Amino acid sequence: MVTESNPPLAVAPRSDSGAFTFALGLVHVTSDQYSPVRGRIRKLRDTFDFGRIMSDDAEKQVYGELVNPDEESRMSDAAAELKKYKHLIESADNEKSRLLLEKIEAETEKKRAEAELQSFMDSEDKVSDQFNKDLLEVQEERKSLDRVHQDLKKELYDLQKKLQLKRDESDSLRRRFKIEARIPVKAVKFARVQERDEAEDQVESVFTVTQTPSFLLKGGQALITFEEEKVAEQILRLAKCSVACDKAKMEVKPYALTLDPSVKFEVHIQVSKKSVKFCNAPPTLPEERMRDRLELSFSRASRGGGEVEKLEYHKDTGSGRVTFISTGVAESLVHRGKFCVDTGSDVVVDVLPLYEYQLRKFQTYSGAPRRTVLLGGIQALMDEEDLQDHLEIHFQKPSNYGGEVENIKYVPDGERLTAFFSEDSKEKEA
Repeated sequence: MVTESNPPLAVAPRSDSGAFTFALGLVHVTSDQYSPVRGRIRKLRDTFDFGRIMSDDAEKQVYGELVNPDEESRMSDAAAELKKYKHLIESADNEKSRLLLEKIEAETEKKRAEAELQSFMDSEDKVSDQFNKDLLEVQEERKSLDRVHQDLKKELYDLQKKLQLKRDESDSLRRRFKIEARIPVKAVKFARVQERDEAEDQVESVFTVTQTPSFLLKGGQALITFEEEKVAEQILRLAKCSVACDKAKMEVKPYALTLDPSVKFEVHIQVSKKSVKFCNAPPTLPEERMRDRLELSFSRASRGGGEVEKLEYHKDTGSGRVTFISTGVAESLVHRGKFCVDTGSDVVVDVLPLYEYQLRKFQTYSGAPRRTVLLGGIQALMDEEDLQDHLEIHFQKPSNYGGEVENIKYVPDGERLTAFFSEDSKEKEA
């Protein structure tokens, strides 16, 4: 924006002669928008020379004298045109002021928008930082939970493995201590009705226990059972047997088999229907008061007890026995296994069945299997199955004094096996 200042232009009448005086006023014109106006004013200024008076012989001086009519008309037109341009310049100044105000308002609005934008950007940065922080915390927490999950899975795997080992051990112990009872068939007949006092009612059971004969088979040995006794007798008469194994041969020696003594007996058990034993009842009170507390607790039906006929208590061992008047109470307590006794504070005691047992018809016996032969001195010329097949084929041939083989079991070197025998049976359990 370019502004040009010029002397003010004015026309004023003089009082003494009615002549006009001219002067240039200060005019602010924008060169870009009002260049025609500025050129016109410059032309007017150049046309009139206000330092001297235009005259010739027919004209007078301006000050105190008349002016040329043509010149006066031109000056009047110039004054009117000057007034017009002043009005245009004033309008331009007003427009300029309005535009400046709008510019200031626009700049203010721009600064406000920039400040708001900066505030939003700062808020976005803060939210982004908080989000990243929360994300890191969540990731760390997830990693921690993953580690805990892995630890729990590992612990669960270890516990399952221990549980499986315990189950295997339990199955092994159950098989080891399993009692096989063979109850003989007996003919019975009704003889009489025996009256029995209800207070002495008992559950009686009889169990027959038979020890199964066994033999420990060591490495390099084999047991072979024939279908006929005479075949086993023929093999036992031989000092040794030459068995062909592909391109090699080995010498095995037959032995007669003798089993360790075994036992057989009956167990007679009588279980009381009305009496039970209890233990783990420490003497927290004097003996008489302790006995009264126990009897009172066992007589409460709300706790699973019943009317007590008799109670015995030994403070040294913290145990005793209790007899109820009616049947059924003892059986219920035995099934529960625990009973809560009120001795000032609740004490949980163990409840056990009360029974008596007797061993009867105890017998020992020993014998030798007549159809089974022990083979020793077997060399590991091949794997277990192939070697066992060669032994079975050899002793099946009549040319080798053999016969039909019912069962055969070979134990390789470094191993052991227990073989069990059943009485009067052709089946062998191994």
